[in-house]
Amino acid sequence: VQLVESGGGLVQAGGSLRLSCKASGYSDDEYHIGWFRQAPGKEREGVAYISHDGKTDYADSVKGRFTISSDNAKDTVYLEMTNLQPEDTAVYYCAADLRAYTMWRVATGRWQDKEHPLDAWGQGTQVTISS
Repeated sequence: VQLVESGGGLVQAGGSLRLSCKASGYSDDEYHIGWFRQAPGKEREGVAYISHDGKTDYADSVKGRFTISSDNAKDTVYLEMTNLQPEDTAVYYCAADLRAYTMWRVATGRWQDKEHPLDAWGQGTQVTISS
């Protein structure tokens, strides 16, 4: 599977952005998708999870502000981010894995992705929030 993120940019605090993660090359495999972010000088962290059949979960740090969704007809997973704050500034990545439990644990911040390598990653998109 190949993943391409888009939708990043510069917004003011309190603003919103919608990121997209376009998947290709996965045939009939049922991948589960996670969104992650890495701020300068920090470890990459999971923020949101969606299973291939639409179950969702979030890291505590973004619950109530971020919404993950999918459009299977477009092979795309979205991350709607609202009430953005300067601490949300990071490069945002999407990832895919065939293991639902692993992806759920990693994408919601319960496990570290470097300890549980995932099947595929996108190249990332920069999100910058100004105060």
